[in-house]
Amino acid sequence: MMHPVWAALPGVVLGVALQLLQARLWTGSTYAILLLVAALLALLAAWTHRRRWHALVPVAAGLLAGALAAGGWTGLRAVHFAAHALAPGLEGVDITLDGQIASMPQRGADSDRFEFSVDRATRDGQAVRVPPRLLIGDFHGPAAGRAWRAGDAWRLVVRLRRPHGQSNPYGFDRERWLWEQGIGATGSLRDGPHDTPPVWLGRPGLHPVEAARQWVGERIAARVTDPRSAGVLAALVVGDQSAIDHQDWALFRQTGVAHLMSISGLHVTAFAWLATLWIGAGWRRLAFVWPGALMALPAPVAAGWGGVIAAAAYALFADWGVPAQRTVLMLALVVGLRLSARRWPWPMVWLLAMVAVLLLDPWALLQPGFWLSFVAVGILFAANDPGRVRHRSGNEVLPRWRRVLRPALALLREQGQVTVALAPLGLLLFGQVSVVGLIANLFAIPWVTFLVTPLAMLGVVVPPLWDATALVVQWLVALLEWLNQWGWAAVFRPIPPWPLAVCGVLGGLLLMLRLPLVLRSAGLLMVAPMLLWSPARPAAGEFEVMAVDVGQGSALLVRTAGHSLLYDTGPRYGAGSDAGDRVVVPLLRALGEAPATVVVSHRDSDHSGGSAAVRAAWPAARWLASFGEGERCLAGQRWTWDGVSFEVLHPAPDLYGPDGEGRLSTNAMSCVLRIDNGRRSAWLSGDLDAERETRLAVAQPGLRADLLIAPHHGSASSSSPVLLNTLQPSVVLIQSGYRNRFGHPAPLVIDRYQARGMRWESSPQCGAATWRSDAPDQVLCHREMARRYWHHPGAETMVVTDEGEAGF
Repeated sequence: MMHPVWAALPGVVLGVALQLLQARLWTGSTYAILLLVAALLALLAAWTHRRRWHALVPVAAGLLAGALAAGGWTGLRAVHFAAHALAPGLEGVDITLDGQIASMPQRGADSDRFEFSVDRATRDGQAVRVPPRLLIGDFHGPAAGRAWRAGDAWRLVVRLRRPHGQSNPYGFDRERWLWEQGIGATGSLRDGPHDTPPVWLGRPGLHPVEAARQWVGERIAARVTDPRSAGVLAALVVGDQSAIDHQDWALFRQTGVAHLMSISGLHVTAFAWLATLWIGAGWRRLAFVWPGALMALPAPVAAGWGGVIAAAAYALFADWGVPAQRTVLMLALVVGLRLSARRWPWPMVWLLAMVAVLLLDPWALLQPGFWLSFVAVGILFAANDPGRVRHRSGNEVLPRWRRVLRPALALLREQGQVTVALAPLGLLLFGQVSVVGLIANLFAIPWVTFLVTPLAMLGVVVPPLWDATALVVQWLVALLEWLNQWGWAAVFRPIPPWPLAVCGVLGGLLLMLRLPLVLRSAGLLMVAPMLLWSPARPAAGEFEVMAVDVGQGSALLVRTAGHSLLYDTGPRYGAGSDAGDRVVVPLLRALGEAPATVVVSHRDSDHSGGSAAVRAAWPAARWLASFGEGERCLAGQRWTWDGVSFEVLHPAPDLYGPDGEGRLSTNAMSCVLRIDNGRRSAWLSGDLDAERETRLAVAQPGLRADLLIAPHHGSASSSSPVLLNTLQPSVVLIQSGYRNRFGHPAPLVIDRYQARGMRWESSPQCGAATWRSDAPDQVLCHREMARRYWHHPGAETMVVTDEGEAGF
């Protein structure tokens, strides 16, 4: 009979998962009641198990007890964290903070960021309550020559805001990431000529691990001249994944080796294995000096637990990520079982490690690394069951060539198993499958695990080894770049709905199990629907417009029955970072879209910042713009897709000079696109100013539009009364950034919309907004459809602070 304790393990995973689906938190007393009921059910499970009731009763009670206990525990932690949220009235005002830098600063080309542990907060001399841990950005630090160091105490003047990120289908959930990191608010340092400069308060030494990580990271950067190699070394030694450039991460993902460029289970296991050997050898030598040591603590015990402690220390030094947590916990379980001469079934060890990770960090369940890590280990356990007996004659002597090839063949088999089985999971999480991943990992796994990582770690003691390691990294990257040049290196597919995804993941697992071929081939049937699935498209003669949430900028996806158009490519965020690369291209690939035409309204970087990434992803797309390379958008251009007509209304040909450049300001040269199916229409006009809007409206007074994309993000210089009275839209979508410095959308413009009975939605509150011509009165807001309790409340009225900063 199964013990109810084992039944409680999957219950814990289920309970955490259900709690993370909550759109809003319950009260703390409700979660406390769940814990009380869980305790009663645990007693019932134990009592019925001892009384030998029907096996289903204690198992069901144990399962339910685990689920309620995990849900209650996670909920109480969430309620406690939410109680320290930043008050809305403290957003956008100057606050003086005393505290310490609690993390290794992340240095960028134009900014520095660090976590700040708050001891005291005041506003105008009065104490105020702010979250105990903040993420502070210094956007003038590199230029001002400031050097932030982990563990230093400072007095800073900052402006804070509640966590807020972009909300798009399949996009990165920044608000969840901040919640998981324990960061209650983000802020920027105030260091203008009239602001109090930062004051150093000493070095209390409260964050020694972070200080040591920063010291080692800086030594690597100073020693290794190649930035790419330095980034990889910093990621492997101190867990600083931000040191790797975004383009390099794309290379590693497309070749299937991204898991090796951060602290993974392989690295921690290899480190533990080496530490076990060294500690065991040293402990045995200690017997010559202190014979009682072996009597008090046998060498296997010292070596086993010493290896676990060393692995835990390495994992902590390298930022304690989920793969490292999982590996340390599994190593501790395996060592404990072996030293106690016990043997548990692998599913129990696997589940126990998973539960331990979730009890430490319940929100890790939403990390791709959590699933990749645990599913990969589960595959290896299931496909190579250590409990399976292998029969071989006792006097059989294998040839030398077979003894040499056996480890390589075992590595090839295991890598093939993991690559094939994880392919459906990678498609679910990232919308892509690395076809060359098997080849790349055959070289990269031993190369990184047994050569790069040990040399990089030893470089902490012997810095010249970092030079050799950098050369080794360069050889590996050269191989990966060659593999990535293959036309089929990575396959992109739309991300399927979760029922098909779960079926596909289970099919991938079934393919790798040691079962008869007929049963394993059923896995192909389970994977096929996931690979063949395509998202639903508008019906013939209908169209759909999605206003992508790119922050303070513009990017719109227009879909018909068989075509798609991208209007604007999003803003440039900073040096080496833009919305095209980070938001637009991943979103379109996840939706299975390849735009046939790209229209870039005008030159401003908040509309054209992602153009390079979009052009690289779809070089065959037709390119219309009012500037730069490509075809010029000209009034009178028309085309029809699937019963939907597209017409360019502005700029006129005479507004371009002989060199093809516009004669007017960049805003006034915005390409205006009208989309119409004979029943409904949409108006897209970039940053067109009020004068040009008025001229268009007066010239064509019969123009109408059901959907208006707010010109110039809702600026007071656009959305003129003449245009609004002419178009008479029922819905207005405003693309703007949360608490943007321009005050978009302007209160005057909002008043104009409301006075005319127009429904308006802005991206900070709505996230990605979708409008359909067959349901013109509806707007689907992704922020509401995917709401979780850690997300920004969103539905608030815009205000303008005394300092002129717009807020919500």
